[in-house]
Amino acid sequence: MSARSLNKVQLIGNLTRDPEIRYTNSGTPVATFGMATNKSWKDANGEQKEIAEFHNIVSWNKMAEICQQLLAKGMKVYVEGSLTTRSWETEDGSTRYKTEVRVNDMILLDSKGKKGAGLEENGEEGLPEEEEKEVEEEKEESSEEEGPEEDPLEEDLPF
Repeated sequence: MSARSLNKVQLIGNLTRDPEIRYTNSGTPVATFGMATNKSWKDANGEQKEIAEFHNIVSWNKMAEICQQLLAKGMKVYVEGSLTTRSWETEDGSTRYKTEVRVNDMILLDSKGKKGAGLEENGEEGLPEEEEKEVEEEKEESSEEEGPEEDPLEEDLPF
């Protein structure tokens, strides 16, 4: 019998780049983007210090399409998911690794819409109420979908 474990990530931060969507050979959408989170503290001299952490984010299926449609660089969002690490071999034969947050849920924390941080300058508001309802319905549908067959992290685990 294996021990219980938990792999859950919750982040609130700003997008460092627009989502980029690609499709697997079987047509499954995959969106990737970056997010930065900040930590601040006072050092021993009472001086304010701040450091940024940068995260690689990946979303699949309907959630990938939603992220690509709604998110833009500079926007503040909440993402929830799990850590995944993938590896590949480079042309010179070395093995490379990348750890990513695989999104299960995403909440917009800005009311700035697709244009990101620059929208307020145009005097526009966030998404119309009807579109917000559609987004919530699409998010609910995407949470019910399984990952793509090509995703090695979707294999059945013995617990």
